Amino acid sequence: MKRFFLIIASLIMTLVIVSCGTTSEETLTPVTLMLDWVPNTNHTGIFVAQTKGYFEEAGLNVTINQPGEVSSQSAVGSGIADFGISMQEIVTLARADKIPVVSIAAILQHNTSGFASPASLNVKSPADWEGLTYGTWASAFEPPTLESLMKYAGADYGKLEQVNVGSTDPLALLAEGKIDLAWIFYGWQGIQAEQQGVDLDVVMMKDYFDCIPDYYTPVVIASESTIADRPELVRAFLQALSRGYSFAAENPNEAAEILLAAVPELDPALVKASQNWLSQYYQAEAPRWGEQKESVWRDYSAWMVKNGVLATPISASDAFTNEFLP
Repeated sequence: MKRFFLIIASLIMTLVIVSCGTTSEETLTPVTLMLDWVPNTNHTGIFVAQTKGYFEEAGLNVTINQPGEVSSQSAVGSGIADFGISMQEIVTLARADKIPVVSIAAILQHNTSGFASPASLNVKSPADWEGLTYGTWASAFEPPTLESLMKYAGADYGKLEQVNVGSTDPLALLAEGKIDLAWIFYGWQGIQAEQQGVDLDVVMMKDYFDCIPDYYTPVVIASESTIADRPELVRAFLQALSRGYSFAAENPNEAAEILLAAVPELDPALVKASQNWLSQYYQAEAPRWGEQKESVWRDYSAWMVKNGVLATPISASDAFTNEFLP
C-alpha cells in the first residue's frame, strides 16, 4: 500500500511539473523584432538574449525577422513589428514625416562608420575626394554629409561624382574599381575588408565630430502606440536585451560563438574579429547599455536643418526615451 501511494504521489508531481511547463510556454508573450540588415555583430546582443533564455525569462517569445521590401521603421510604425533596429538619422527623417517611431535604446554609443577607399588612391581626408566616384544608396542625408565634410576640408563637393549602387556590396564595388568611395560600418565591413585582404583607407566619422555631430547608429525602436499601450512589454524586452548586450560587451569571444551558432552562414573569422572590435562600443562610457542623450538628438536634428535635410527640427525629447532601460 505504501508503495502504491508513493507511485501515485510521483505521478501527481510529474503532472504538476509538466502542467507548469506547458502553462509557462503558453503564457509567453509573442514579440516580433525586425532587423535593419542581415545579422551581424551590431545584433549580437539580440541573439545572446534569445540563446541564453533572457527573453523567455522576461516572459517573451521573440521572433527575429530580417527586412524585406518593408523597412524596419515602416514595419514598426505600422504595427507589423513590435520592435525594430534602425539608425538615428533614419528615425529623425521618419519622425519628420510623421512616422510615429521612437528610439528606446542605443545599441552603440558612438558613430563607428566611415568612408572607405582603396589604399592605392591614397585618400587621407575629405580633401582628397575630388575626382572620385562615390557609391550612394540615395538617402537624403548622404549629400549634405559628404558636402559638409568636403567643405570642412577645403574641397569642392561639385567635383565628387556619385552613382546609385542601391544595396550592392560596397566592398565588391571598391575591389572591382566600379566606385572609389563608399560609406561603411567599420566594425563589420572594415573588418571584413581586412579579412579579405582588401587594403582600404577609411576616413572615420569620429574624427570629424566638430563638423558633423556624433549620433547613435544603430538604435532599437518601438512605436508611440506600443510605448503608450504596452509599457510593460517595452520594459521586459529591454531588460532582456540589456542583459544580452551587457554579456556581449563583457564576453566578446563567447558572444561571437553564440552569433555563429544562431547564424551559421556567417564567416567565423569575420564575426570573431568584428565582435572583439565592436564590443567596446556597446556601452563605452555610458552609465548603462542603451542610454541616450537629448543633446545628441537635438544637435543632429539641428545639423539636418542647417544643411537643408529638414525644414524644421524635430522634437528631440519625443524622438527617444530612456524610461524603459533597466
